[in-house]
Amino acid sequence: MTGSTQTTDPVSKSPLLALRGAILAHLATDAVLARRMGGTFRLYDEPPHGAAPVYALFGDAEIRDESVDGARRHAHGLSLIVFAKPGSTRSALDAAERMADLLTDAALTLPGHALVILRVQALAVRRDPATGEARATLTLQALTEALGT
Repeated sequence: MTGSTQTTDPVSKSPLLALRGAILAHLATDAVLARRMGGTFRLYDEPPHGAAPVYALFGDAEIRDESVDGARRHAHGLSLIVFAKPGSTRSALDAAERMADLLTDAALTLPGHALVILRVQALAVRRDPATGEARATLTLQALTEALGT
């Protein structure tokens, strides 16, 4: 078409953003997880101002080029951090374990990318020595491949 401007979805260009969006969409559909988080599924990019736990944040992430035989592939390492109710490490652990169950080998749809594999690498529980706040960190590994390249 002549004279038209094509808009591109920036998420489809970023394998990390595409994976995060797919994780968010997949987890948001689970009623059990929502109950474990106090009735509403809550996964954020940044800590919500004044929000009471249980909620989760996207934590650290890293992607590496794993291209092979002309296929643009990326290996991902990323974490989800679940903040516990005061005095209840279990509240974070219950939500993190449910996330792990839902994400292990999940067939997620990513815009602009295909998910080759998604697995849980680790689940750790820690207490912040300064605040006493408990957190469960779910560490994920994934491999994605760009579509249409």
